[in-house]
Amino acid sequence: MVRVKGGVHANKRKRNILKQAKGFKWTRSNCYVAAKQALMKAWEYAYIDRKKLKRVKRQLWQIQINAACRAKGISYSKFMGALKKQNIEVDRKILSELARNNPEIFDAILAKAK
Repeated sequence: MVRVKGGVHANKRKRNILKQAKGFKWTRSNCYVAAKQALMKAWEYAYIDRKKLKRVKRQLWQIQINAACRAKGISYSKFMGALKKQNIEVDRKILSELARNNPEIFDAILAKAK
């Protein structure tokens, strides 16, 4: 059986890694080993932060809803509890959007929940 050298594929693999590491600082952008390590870490952070973004957004929505509720004299937890009792199913993203952009609609929901 003839020997097949892997140079073409190895070089393509290295070229792709270095292309993805373009824009990194110092050796990490032009040295294969350092670029590969930097990319592994970058992909790890990207994965973690995709999950973290969902938590951060939900916290932001809760803060915005709480601020709108406090202005009307009710706490966030009591408001959400009242919504659950009334079977009003509006998610936090929409509630925060309404609280910021359409306060009259938010007030109507608040009145219905009370």
